[in-house]
Amino acid sequence: MVSLFLGAVLVLSLVRKLVQSLWAPDDRLLRSVTCCLLCALLTFSLGLPVSTRLVDGAIGAGSAKLLQNVLLLSTLYWLVCFYLHSATDPDTGRRRARLELVPLGLTAAVITLAMVTTPPHERDHSFTTAHMQAPEIAVFYCAAGLYLCYALAMALWWTWRYARLSTGPLAHGLWVLAVSLASMVGASALREGMVVTRWLGGTVPLPLTLVTKHLLETVAVPLFIIGLLYPGIVNRCSMVRLWWRHRRLYRRLAPLWTALHEAFPEDAFTRADRGWRRVTHGWTGIHHRYYRRVIECRDGLVRLSPHLTEFEALSSATDDLPREVIAGHLRAALRAHAESEPAPSRAVPIARPSGDSVTDDVRQLVTLSDALAVR
Repeated sequence: MVSLFLGAVLVLSLVRKLVQSLWAPDDRLLRSVTCCLLCALLTFSLGLPVSTRLVDGAIGAGSAKLLQNVLLLSTLYWLVCFYLHSATDPDTGRRRARLELVPLGLTAAVITLAMVTTPPHERDHSFTTAHMQAPEIAVFYCAAGLYLCYALAMALWWTWRYARLSTGPLAHGLWVLAVSLASMVGASALREGMVVTRWLGGTVPLPLTLVTKHLLETVAVPLFIIGLLYPGIVNRCSMVRLWWRHRRLYRRLAPLWTALHEAFPEDAFTRADRGWRRVTHGWTGIHHRYYRRVIECRDGLVRLSPHLTEFEALSSATDDLPREVIAGHLRAALRAHAESEPAPSRAVPIARPSGDSVTDDVRQLVTLSDALAVR
């Protein structure tokens, strides 16, 4: 179940990052994340039995295992590159990323040579069943494990550093990632110790092997996924709440906006531009339509205010006024404007908010609109 969930997350994340990369081809951070996800997805795919059979049948025994390990090492390399590019200037990031290719290339060469020199009938092994006293098999696991420990430790250090500097959901996600990476470093170090012990002819208790396996599969990997997804999920939930709030207020402003739009149609924003239509009619277009309606309502009230000055109650906050009083004042002013009656004064502030925020202003407008909605 965890494997299926991991595969689905990797596919969706990779598709999203590939689309973003098309819009920002020179973004090295985005490129590092995309390559990291691509290598991780390929690593996951090669671990499936059907993929192993196909690759081994086409290239040779042990090819799928070798490619899977090289891609796993590459995944960690790109993860390290992400931190290097985010923490340094572009030139330093490029230089250090090239330097990091040296240990990656050496490790890939060593494990490739070890797999090639392993007899074909012994290449179909796992960590638990491998004959570690065969030098080529021990070198394969030892070299790959050393690079894993090195890259994971670097990623853990950078994650811990950024977690200390971050706040909110991002900090929470980074701390979960740090715990996950620490578990991976510990498990990888234990596996290295077990490889050396078995290489020298010693035995490793089966419970210790199983504990290490479960530490990786049931603790480290799920925590890594949670740490990656948590900030995005929290932000998405916040966006949904904001979207719902703007949608609700947009609808509540409809009575006031309709009355003012009929009185002053020339004040409506023009929406003939194709790009503007694309922005305002999408899923997130409710935010643009909401703010546009707020502005048009406030502009309409400014135009109508000369006919409202005789109703002094509307010049201040309207929270304590009965709705029927507010509605009567507004309808009288709209009627006076429609009949072209002379305005008794110039434009003055109407329904002034108690604070300086947009929220305070919208609260006053919604009060007026709710009053007009009452028949």
